[in-house]
Amino acid sequence: MAKLLVILALAVLACRLLTGRWPWQLWAISERSQAEARARALLGVDRSANRATIVEAHKRLIARVHPDRGGTAEQVHAANAARDLLLARLDRNLPENS
Repeated sequence: MAKLLVILALAVLACRLLTGRWPWQLWAISERSQAEARARALLGVDRSANRATIVEAHKRLIARVHPDRGGTAEQVHAANAARDLLLARLDRNLPENS
């Protein structure tokens, strides 16, 4: 059991040295990128979409899934969440104006 813990600790340290991140940080990045991929697929935009493209795709999707048009509130919430996630990614990637 002690050997297994030592090997696990060495693997964690090797990951940190090779990637600059702890293994659990890599999993968080992976989950975020998967969520962004689902949001892009829902809105029908590609990875390089800008703010205007994302907003326009969101408007088209809302027009299709709005409850007044036969959609559901859950679909509207999913569309809004996808838009917010992708716009937040754009805001994170903008350079700081100092």
